Amino acid sequence: MAKFVLNNASVTLNSVDLSDHVSSVTLDITADEIVTTAMGDTFQSRTGGLKDGTLSIEFQQDFASSEVDATLFPLLGTTTAFIVKADAGSTSATNPAYSGNVLVNQHLPVANGVGELATMSVAFPTSGTITRATS
Repeated sequence: MAKFVLNNASVTLNSVDLSDHVSSVTLDITADEIVTTAMGDTFQSRTGGLKDGTLSIEFQQDFASSEVDATLFPLLGTTTAFIVKADAGSTSATNPAYSGNVLVNQHLPVANGVGELATMSVAFPTSGTITRATS
């Protein structure tokens, strides 16, 4: 894939496409580091353990029906499906779709100062497997 500027990412939560209200998205997928060093070793050795993830999104707030607040507020305390793509175009080998579930464990409906754009930053932990689709 060629180098590109991220300006058309796709973010869907609970089957609602909120991409037009997203100014930043990060899907951070990690694996636990398990130390496997044994007696007699002279260097640390490691293997990967359980995987985990966090979906961080910076939203431009909107209280209208089917928009940011109306979508997220009812989900507080529940898990819901997500899909993230670097580009809103078709899913392909050069535009994979990452999907899974996140725990909606926070909601910040109002969090800005006077004269600022109304935004909401969230970081939802993933719950279960994250998949990568290329078709």
